[in-house]
Amino acid sequence: MKIADYPPQEPLSPLGRAYHERAMAKGEGVVGRESSYGDDPYRQLAVHAAAEPTGDVLVFFHGGGWTSGWKEWMSFMAPAFGAVGVTFVTAGYRLAPAHLFPTGFDDAADAVRWVHANIGTYGGDPARIFVGGHSAGGHYAALLAVTRAWRQARGLPADLVRGALPVSGIYRFDAASGLTMRPRFLGPEGPDDTALSASPLLRIEPDVAAPFLLTHGGRDFPHLVAQAAQMIDALRAAGVQADHHVLEDCDHFEASLASGDAGSGWPARAASWMQSVGPDTSPPRGGPP
Repeated sequence: MKIADYPPQEPLSPLGRAYHERAMAKGEGVVGRESSYGDDPYRQLAVHAAAEPTGDVLVFFHGGGWTSGWKEWMSFMAPAFGAVGVTFVTAGYRLAPAHLFPTGFDDAADAVRWVHANIGTYGGDPARIFVGGHSAGGHYAALLAVTRAWRQARGLPADLVRGALPVSGIYRFDAASGLTMRPRFLGPEGPDDTALSASPLLRIEPDVAAPFLLTHGGRDFPHLVAQAAQMIDALRAAGVQADHHVLEDCDHFEASLASGDAGSGWPARAASWMQSVGPDTSPPRGGPP
């Protein structure tokens, strides 16, 4: 889908605009098989099938502060992951301020449900689904990976998520978050404060939480670096595998761009990590349609 065909969203900041231009330029000509998982233009995803699939599937959500962004931002990642056999899915979700939490999170969950039901057609294994994302997308991926209710509500297996690979994610929104302001997607404070229910670090359910590979830039936002360390500690305290990777010399936006660059080593590192997390014993699946 072309960016111009989407409904309007909030204007990008100068940094966001620069990132948008770089991500779109890197992804020029990369086209996946688009499908809708809902009745809104933002409730779409694109599947990029690997020529020689391992069965591993990575569903990746874009960033944008929960108020901006498109699934097309992440298309540039598909070639590097396809080269190592990973079926790559980039998914969109509805944005704030028009849609407040948990709308975007529910969209992310619905996207994963679609992938579980359909990914076998593209050479992916529905028992080998991993979730990831950059920044706000990393937050949604982390929350998917540590909680149960969304799986139960959709009739999905409790062990559906095999692992999480957030890049520069946000893991808490409480007073200890280090955030200078309350993100707008949470809405106003109230008696049932969404800041707590939206915080993956405070929602870890050990019996369903998946292993994590947490990544951030070496020059990332300081509060996100601190949150990553806290999330690792919380996961390990709950008995959940948590591995750490730093993309040296990358700031917040460069970490995203590096995550789809074969030269950075991250796609190969991520693919190797996915293979190491509970290797599947099912026979090889077919290639793309």
